[in-house]
Amino acid sequence: RPRFDQGPIDRIRGQIVSSIVANSRDPERMAEIAFSEALYGDHPYGRRREGTPETLATVTADDLKAAHGRMFARERLHVGVVGAIDAETLKGELDRLFGSLPEKPDLTEVPDIQPKFGQEVRVDYPLPQTSIQLAYPGMERKDPRFFAAYLMNHILGGGTFTSRLFEEVREKRGLAYGVGSDLANRRHSSTLIIGTGTNSERAQETLSVIRDVVRRMAEEGPTEEELENAKRYLIGSYAINNLDSSGAIANTLVQLQVEELGIDYIDRRAGIINAVTREEVAAAAKLLLSTEPAVLILGPGIGNGG
Repeated sequence: RPRFDQGPIDRIRGQIVSSIVANSRDPERMAEIAFSEALYGDHPYGRRREGTPETLATVTADDLKAAHGRMFARERLHVGVVGAIDAETLKGELDRLFGSLPEKPDLTEVPDIQPKFGQEVRVDYPLPQTSIQLAYPGMERKDPRFFAAYLMNHILGGGTFTSRLFEEVREKRGLAYGVGSDLANRRHSSTLIIGTGTNSERAQETLSVIRDVVRRMAEEGPTEEELENAKRYLIGSYAINNLDSSGAIANTLVQLQVEELGIDYIDRRAGIINAVTREEVAAAAKLLLSTEPAVLILGPGIGNGG
């Protein structure tokens, strides 16, 4: 039962506007905004999540009350509970806390979108280091080929100190302190993102090395040894990364519900991963990495700095 008093609204609005002004002088945030706009255009994913000073000025208490009434409902509520409480007691607490919410939300439909690949976005800024991001197609979490893509990504750049990108970019050439890739799954769009930062004079070399590593993965896929090592790590590290504290367990329980994986997912996960073949991973690599990526370059620019 939020009140949305005018004083707190004005205070928070002022804080957000101050943050927007500060971010306007942050080249990394400006580059992030430019890349999102280039990838997604007028789609909500292309908009600034914090709004603008002009749009924020129009928001009223009635707007906030209306948004709260539309968004908070029992149908989309997922709860994870960890601690010294029994099921019957928990039922009563959940009813007390959430029972007065409406049954269904009234949400705006958001369409799925395919990012616009095959473009280059440059944000020129006099920095000693050039930041580089490459965006490739991703894989939806519900896709049966997801774990093939997941294993491929780990071998490519998801394994911090063991990936191909780390080996080629940092270990062999010393081009960057860190480099990696990630499968970014959002509700309406999925991407595979590669990112690094390097000395501006070596930006062209770094980008070329990354492209070459990606090309070889797309053409050849992983080795059997790489795949077995990735399987062992991703199975063995799950409990450490997801079940090492009460908060982590609760978060995992919520994510299992949000992603509709089932209550037995943790028991099934190792078997699903072990069943993935090298051919399936190679097919996922070819599918995702053969597309010409969208590239973001923040810094003096490859044409200017190296």
